[in-house]
Amino acid sequence: MDWPPIAGDPRFFDRSGPHDLEAVADAAQGKASPGGLILTGVAPLQTAGPGDVSFLDNRKYAAALAGTRAGAVIVHQDMADRVPPTAIAIAAAEPYVAWARVAALFHPMPPVQPGVHPSAVLAADASIDPGAEIGPLAVICARAQIGPRCLVDAGAFIGAGVVLGADCRIGAHASLSHALLGDRVVVYPGARIGQDGFGFAAAGKDFLRVAQLGRVVLEDDVEIGANTTIDRGSLRDTRIGAGSRLDNLVQIGHNVSLGRGCVIVAQVGISGSTILEDHVMVGGQAGLTGHLRIGSRARIGAQAGVMSDVPAGADVVGSPAQPMREFFRHIAVLRRLVREATAKRSKDKTAGTETDTD
Repeated sequence: MDWPPIAGDPRFFDRSGPHDLEAVADAAQGKASPGGLILTGVAPLQTAGPGDVSFLDNRKYAAALAGTRAGAVIVHQDMADRVPPTAIAIAAAEPYVAWARVAALFHPMPPVQPGVHPSAVLAADASIDPGAEIGPLAVICARAQIGPRCLVDAGAFIGAGVVLGADCRIGAHASLSHALLGDRVVVYPGARIGQDGFGFAAAGKDFLRVAQLGRVVLEDDVEIGANTTIDRGSLRDTRIGAGSRLDNLVQIGHNVSLGRGCVIVAQVGISGSTILEDHVMVGGQAGLTGHLRIGSRARIGAQAGVMSDVPAGADVVGSPAQPMREFFRHIAVLRRLVREATAKRSKDKTAGTETDTD
């Protein structure tokens, strides 16, 4: 069956509104010409209609702006004169940030529905705020604390003693043990938080399990992607700093510490006891060995293999990881050598002096 593209399909997403242009511009924290325009939704430039608001943040898509049928478009001030006359420009200093605010206006987070589903399993001494929602087949173990307006979705497991602050959302089939969560923490479906770290001691030909006696601490406003795993600490805590974002399928080893506002992209692995300072960014599939320190605002490229400390503000790529300029200098040298060798081989072949060295 052919499903036409639609942003915010009502089968899956609740929608508020309609909203007048002034309300949309206020949400965007932008400026728009006065007008009585009523907007009913959000959509990309290519499919938006007269009742939709869209946005342009990347000049690469300026051609789509020229042909859009949107009723209003969020743009940077210096692009406002390129909005077609059929649309109203909403000028914003940061169009993508403004778009996020407007999208949230039309599609707010579904509200929590207080109550406990009859199929949920609750320990007698678990503490559950009356404003929380506990979904079907969820399990809340002994001494767990569920804060106000939390959502524990279907089949989720909240282990003994786990604490959820206010406004947390735990996705379907996620499991949390040995964990303390601040306020507004989001854990997406299937994530595993607080299991044993990978700790063992070699005793001859055998391995002895080393007790993992730490916890996982997720500070305020952290988001943990689907099927991500975060091991609890061995003796100290594994900690994810306030406002950090972890993508899907990330592995965080025991005793790892992330500072505030870190961004970790999908399939990254961070080995035990490595420290990331504030606002570090790690690209997809990068691997970090253990016991490293990554300085604040450092950026690690996709698929990098990081085996030594990275200073604050540095950009590193490659495996083993090295400063980005140095890495691309090496690539340029290799390319030049290949070109020179190819040219020499071609010249020798033409002159009939080529020697087979294979």
